[in-house]
Order: sequence, then structure tokens, then C-alpha cells
Amino acid sequence: MLTNKYLKVYKKLMKTSRRGETIRDFVLAEVEAHGQDLAAHVAKKIGISRQAVSKHSKRLVIGGELTAQGNTRHRSYRLRILAEHEFNYAITPGLDEDKAWRLQIAAVLGKLPQNVLDIWNFCFTEMFNNAVDHSEGDKLLVQMIGTTADTMICLRDNGVGIFRKIQSAMNLLDERHAVLELAKGKLTTDPKRHTGQGIFFTSRLLDSFDIWSGGVFFTHKFGFDEDWISEHPGFKSGTCVMMRLDNRSERIDKGIFDQYSSGEDYGFTKTVVPVRLAQYSEERLISRSQAKRLLARVDLFKTVVFDCEGVAVIGQAFADEIFRVFARNHSGIELVTMNALPQVQQQIQSARSQLARETGGV
Repeated sequence: MLTNKYLKVYKKLMKTSRRGETIRDFVLAEVEAHGQDLAAHVAKKIGISRQAVSKHSKRLVIGGELTAQGNTRHRSYRLRILAEHEFNYAITPGLDEDKAWRLQIAAVLGKLPQNVLDIWNFCFTEMFNNAVDHSEGDKLLVQMIGTTADTMICLRDNGVGIFRKIQSAMNLLDERHAVLELAKGKLTTDPKRHTGQGIFFTSRLLDSFDIWSGGVFFTHKFGFDEDWISEHPGFKSGTCVMMRLDNRSERIDKGIFDQYSSGEDYGFTKTVVPVRLAQYSEERLISRSQAKRLLARVDLFKTVVFDCEGVAVIGQAFADEIFRVFARNHSGIELVTMNALPQVQQQIQSARSQLARETGGV
């Protein structure tokens, strides 16, 4: 589903001679999330009639880009699958990600735009290498599904599970804490061979990035700073990584790297921390121990953005530990907040005001 940023681009293009092509591009971009109510959704979003949307959808069906089911009143649409491929690998010494990319994956992707191929090259090889080096499994399955609009690549191993491995390596209480650490970036269980940047940047480059492992589901959608986590019982062994990217994306990998780095220095200096991942279920974030859990490893960065989306309230001790105690001891780190409700912002400002009084600041 498109963010408001990209919706504005589509509306601007609607005024040009490419109007019809632009409408059909928008239909293809939205059909995955709105296949059941496509005409009504697109009509509302870009300001045309449902009949017009239906005509463009019919053209896409005739052109082989969409499939349709049901009668006119209850018709649903899906992207037509143009190609499906499956590759099985035995995880053994000498299994190299660059060979898998060159001999199988790149050959199947074909003549996509160079920026799209560059993104897939980075993301696939990073996730393939992670499975080989860290999964502790002996089998790796790669599945690819291509449509006119996008490509999906799924990697599944039979190892110990990524969240369980992070939990064990970092002595965490719960697999969900592993997701919190993963969301911060710069996380690796093998620092001698890995920087810990691969999963983070992969999640930011793609349109969607999902991980199923153990009882936890992790997802990130492009255009959103936050990551999402939910319970997913039943996925008992191994790790499944699913990646999706628009075949005509104009995104470039350098632009994403620059968002979290200092210009050309890809030292990865910025992190966005989803504050809500420090809490369980309906519990409130009130204690210093919860704050310390949130602060683990953030001293590796120069800028830390605390995303308070989904957090209704925080306690005085929680705020004080982050915005007075930690801030005082790490004056060289910039602490930024976003999406904070008034009651949350009030506690943050109180802690900052106390720090200013102690240090003689304004």
C-alpha cells in the first residue's frame, strides 16, 4: 500500500499525458492490499470514477497483468504470476552467496532496471549469507515469484531460528527482545565476521521485509520508520525471510544508506528505536529496567530516534533513565523523539528540564 508521499506523486502525474498509464500503475501498486475493493479504493484515492477504474482494470486483465474472479458486483483482482522458481541448497562449506546470485537469482530476475537489480543483489546476498553463516541448519530453500508489478523472494532454512539465536547470544529474557535489538541495527552474533548492518539495511531498501521465526513475526514496510512485531505461534523451527520489491522502483541503495550514515561514511550512525517493543502486551513503560532494555547498544550511534508510536503513557522513572541519566552520561549522542502523545512528551520534557538544571543548560 502506498504512503501519502507516493500518492502525491501519482496525483501530480495524473495531470500529464501519461494519465492512463499512471492510473494503471497505481492499480497495480494497490491491488495486493485492495484486491477485494479495488475500484472503490483507487477511485477514492486519486479522484476518478469507479467505472473508470474498472475499465483500466479490465485492460490490465486483457494485457495479462491482472487476474479477475467473480462477477462484476463482487469481482476481485490479483496480480498475475508470470514466473515461479525454486532452488534448494545444502548448507555446506563453500556455499557462496555471490555464486547463488550470479548463477540462479540474477539470471531469473532478467532485465530489470539497474537500481532494482542493485537492491536485490545487496538484499539477497546478505540474507543468503546470514542463513549460511548463522542458521546452524543444513538446508536452505529459495523461492521466487515474479509478476508484472513486483518480485517476491523467500529464503527458508531449517536452523535454530534467528530470534532464538539472538536471545541466547545476548542473554535476553524473550525472543521479542531480540526483535527490539534487531530493529536498532548494528546487531551481530559474530562481530569478527559481520558488521550487523545487513538485516537493517535490507529491511529499509525493500517495499516489504518479513521474518517468521519461533513464535514471533517481524515486519517492516517501506515509508515507515517503525517496525512491527506480533505473535505467530506454529512456526517452530528455522527462519523464513520474505522480501518484496516493485520491479519499477526508482529507489537507489545509496539514498537509503545515506539516511542512516554520515554522508559517504557508511558507518551507520543513526538508529530509529521503536519504543513500544520494550513493553509486553498491555503493560506500561514505567521502570528503569525497561528503559535500560531499550537503551542497550544505542551508545553505538551518534543519533538515536525514539519512535513513540503506539505508546500511550510512560512513567517518570522510565523517562528519567533515558532523557536525564543516559543523556547526561552520553552528551555526544543526539536523542530525538517522534510520534509522542502529549502525556508522553510531558514526561520526556520533565526529564530534559531536570538535566538542564543540573548541567546549567537552558
